[in-house]
Amino acid sequence: MQSLHSPEPSRRVLLTTGSSDAHTWNLVHLQLFLEEHGHSVLNLGPCVPEQLLVDTARMTSPDLVVLSSVNGHGHQDGLRAARALRDDEETRRIPMVIGGLLGISPDGAEERTAELLAAGYDAVYADGTEPTALLRHLGGLGEREPRGACTGRAAA
Repeated sequence: MQSLHSPEPSRRVLLTTGSSDAHTWNLVHLQLFLEEHGHSVLNLGPCVPEQLLVDTARMTSPDLVVLSSVNGHGHQDGLRAARALRDDEETRRIPMVIGGLLGISPDGAEERTAELLAAGYDAVYADGTEPTALLRHLGGLGEREPRGACTGRAAA
């Protein structure tokens, strides 16, 4: 089902934080925002271990994995998540983006961004980026066959 707000096709999004990030408000905000714009979201919640992320991505085949960070350790968590997803044969080609507070200081932001992109992220969004940037990214994923909701059970 497409939203009245977006002419783009519905996408299946796997949403999470890194393994050290216990914040949930960012995930709830992004989930509601994406769903309001017609996208299907599976929200794994906070403190997601890398293997659970990989297992869930394998099971659900999302169009995009979104990592959101609030605790300031998104860079480290994001590198571990990228390695895990890119090392797995079934998940290595799934597009992924990361955003939020990726470091505890603005110093080194360009280096962190470069490392995350080199690790396999398709985009890195700095803290304070408008969520519409994510909609633009979803719209630019290209034509894909509609596949229904991003659902499934993941073993913890």
